[in-house]
Amino acid sequence: MVRILAWLQTAILGGNGLVMLSAGLWWYGVVPGVTATGPYNPHFVRDIGAAYLVCGLAHAGFALKPRLGWSALAAAAGFLTLHAAIHVFDAVCGTRPFADLARDFAGVFLPAFIALGLTVWGAPHSQPEVRHAQGLA
Repeated sequence: MVRILAWLQTAILGGNGLVMLSAGLWWYGVVPGVTATGPYNPHFVRDIGAAYLVCGLAHAGFALKPRLGWSALAAAAGFLTLHAAIHVFDAVCGTRPFADLARDFAGVFLPAFIALGLTVWGAPHSQPEVRHAQGLA
């Protein structure tokens, strides 16, 4: 189940990143709530698209080789969680916090929750190669 979720995240996050990089103006117009953040900024959309693509690739690395990919997954979860926290802050400071949080649930909060869950559930329980290299084994 963990690997299936990782592959799902790969498709969603990586796909979103690719669309942001290749069709940013279209993405800006169709994703709910994005136009409310200000005028279209192609550089900013591509920057965030690159981050989403890296998050998707991190999930793929974890799905393929969980022990080796776990640290990349943890970094991706860190970005997604901080991104979600920014959305929470903006919603709380806005005029429609509950509507904004509901709008962002599927596209912002759910991927962050899944990434955090995968990071916790997929954490390597022991790394003998690290213990051996440090003279602990």
